[in-house]
Amino acid sequence: MAIRQFGPLACMWIVLAASGAASAQSAGSAPATRNGTSQAASGWPQGPQAPAGAPNVLVIMTDDVGFGASGTFGGPVPTPTLDMLANAGARYNNFNTTAICSPTRASLLTGRYPHNVNMGVLTDFPTPFPGYTGVLPKSAATVAQILKGNGYNTAMFGKAHITPPWELTPAGPFDRWPTGLGFEYYYGFLNGDANQWHPRLFENTSPIDIPANDPDYILDKDLANRAISWIERQHAVAPAKPFFAYLASGTAHAPNSAPADWMAKFRGKFSMGWDRLRRETFLRQKKMGIIPAGTDLPPRGSEIPAWDSLSSERKRVAERLMEAYGAQLAYFDAQVGRIVAALRESGQLDNTMIIFIQGDNGSSGEGGTEGHLAEQSWINGNPPDDIGYALQHIDEIGGPKTYNIYPAGWAWAMNTPFQWYKQAASHFGGTRNGLVISWPGHFTSNGKVRSQFSHVSDIVPTILEAAGVSAPKTVEGVDQQPMDGISLKYTFNNPMAPSNRHTQAFEMVQNAAIYQDGWVAATRPLYMPWQMKDPQKTADIKGRQWELYNVARDFSEAHDLARDQPAKLKALQDMFLKEAAANHILPIHAHSFNRPRATAGRTDFVYRSNVDNIPAEAAPPVLNRSFTIDATFTVTQENPSGVIVAAGGRFGGYSLHLKAGKVIFSYNAVPPHRFSVQANNGLSAGVHKVSVNFAHAGDDVTPAAVVTLKVDDQDAATGQVSRLLKAMPLDEPFGVGTDNQTPVSDDYQSPALFEGQIQEVRITTK
Repeated sequence: MAIRQFGPLACMWIVLAASGAASAQSAGSAPATRNGTSQAASGWPQGPQAPAGAPNVLVIMTDDVGFGASGTFGGPVPTPTLDMLANAGARYNNFNTTAICSPTRASLLTGRYPHNVNMGVLTDFPTPFPGYTGVLPKSAATVAQILKGNGYNTAMFGKAHITPPWELTPAGPFDRWPTGLGFEYYYGFLNGDANQWHPRLFENTSPIDIPANDPDYILDKDLANRAISWIERQHAVAPAKPFFAYLASGTAHAPNSAPADWMAKFRGKFSMGWDRLRRETFLRQKKMGIIPAGTDLPPRGSEIPAWDSLSSERKRVAERLMEAYGAQLAYFDAQVGRIVAALRESGQLDNTMIIFIQGDNGSSGEGGTEGHLAEQSWINGNPPDDIGYALQHIDEIGGPKTYNIYPAGWAWAMNTPFQWYKQAASHFGGTRNGLVISWPGHFTSNGKVRSQFSHVSDIVPTILEAAGVSAPKTVEGVDQQPMDGISLKYTFNNPMAPSNRHTQAFEMVQNAAIYQDGWVAATRPLYMPWQMKDPQKTADIKGRQWELYNVARDFSEAHDLARDQPAKLKALQDMFLKEAAANHILPIHAHSFNRPRATAGRTDFVYRSNVDNIPAEAAPPVLNRSFTIDATFTVTQENPSGVIVAAGGRFGGYSLHLKAGKVIFSYNAVPPHRFSVQANNGLSAGVHKVSVNFAHAGDDVTPAAVVTLKVDDQDAATGQVSRLLKAMPLDEPFGVGTDNQTPVSDDYQSPALFEGQIQEVRITTK
């Protein structure tokens, strides 16, 4: 029997005819049957629908920006976009975060106190106590999960830093990555900070490289571009469907970076120094009504040098470091302005609630008394930069060759009018951040300051109430723990409404405080944020020095009343212990790096081809120990170059590479502390074996390590390393056959692809 052939158009007509026949049957024939049972059409399945009139929601958060940094809150850095949003909505001057990033971000997204979602400290320093594991529970669904389940599209751009480090590998699991936490689309970075020029980025769960030939690339512009593109595409396809977008910039966490023309705008703007700048900011805050007229300015602590005590050279470097901070913050404000303009042009601005949190904690004092050209210097316990070295590289500050962090004196000024810094949950210098909410048509007394005491956990209930969505009792079959936050919507049309929040406990790295109805009891911080202390030392909370403030009258915590009112202090101390017990804050304890590792139990790492973008967490653990590298490879040309294996980058790491045929091992303990050993003879074409033995001395004596290089089983070079890395840059990957972010050595430019074929690289740790 012949089989009749049909072309594609004929097939389409057959389908259409069949469809027509089916329609005719449904209109005039008996219902279809299945297994002899009549079946009536039930319609297509429908997804969740957002409540009528539900607004778009855009949440924006900056990083390490103190209360007194932005012009919107009286600070020295112009932020016209934030000004515009504040004047159309409201400024909040009594809004509090958690004093450090991961807990703030977890609380922001879940509407719970950080310890109640296991995020009592950075994801990098968890402990196995409830409240501190760094593992978000399924019982605390994020606002993205809730809104997605109620008809919203969801997306996140920028810094996450809420995923356990041991899960940040190509092996996952991915359920605590942003895409597993309710965000349908994610573009950003997962660690605590990112190089603005060469960030380690992910799109959803895949690592991606920045454009190779874009000399103007910078991360904040890239994030804004991505956010605008996503919003425009979403609106084009589903104009009636609301969106929830979360933009979390790395600005102004170190490294402080900005385009050259923006750096130029701030040249000379901070020559007055931090003492005068803090005073000027304080007076401006009073004039603007940002702080009460009767506020006093706490004095500078002895831990920070007077500006006038610095040498002229130190002043020059300190100024430039602050210029980079100011330029970065202003530049990001301009990028937000582009997003707002796009919303206005598309007709969406009037139906968009914008929540802008200016900082996830207070400004950071981690740069110490003098700052650093590379944040990794502080992390690795290196001394301040030699002034000669700093001056030699002063014009590189804010650009791609530095990873700069400013001195603590500037952080003190950026936290005006409060005392202390990031990490100090005990004081408002660590927890008080500027909040602006804008939603056209939903505020009275636009621009008026709201002074209700509030907490970052209040953001989710505010969003849900605005969207007309109730907090769910279950999500994906998991019973949900109650929200700790309190919606701020009651303040929109009543600027003078009494605060609905009466009590709030704070704790971070053993710095603790309790707020209750206008009073604060606070422990005095144990050490400065830039000091590297014994992580195993736990201080008895009851034996700590406590301070007492009547913040209803003393907005800036300038007057300690502990000696005058011991009974009030005791009552608040008891209240703290009660709240701490109820919210998984106890036991208050020290934190360390002693946490689960993706490489736990492994000492032997074998790679039989080129690999890239392996995160530091999954790379061979070579710090504070001896290790060997054995590499077998083939070269097919004279004088080959390229990387055999590399970990880290410009601001710390190691690399085994070829340059013009010669084998070189480089060890970078953060510039200027760089060391290398090099073979004298070049390699011929053919198969070669190279070995590196890195013999750790076991202590901090000099030399700290001896490096022996062998080529084809022959001794080729020996050298000494006098300074060791204590921590590898988390934003730089490990690679075999490439160094695809920033280069460990100035011998090559990334990605420095290996000119040959790698048979095997074996790294053995001792």
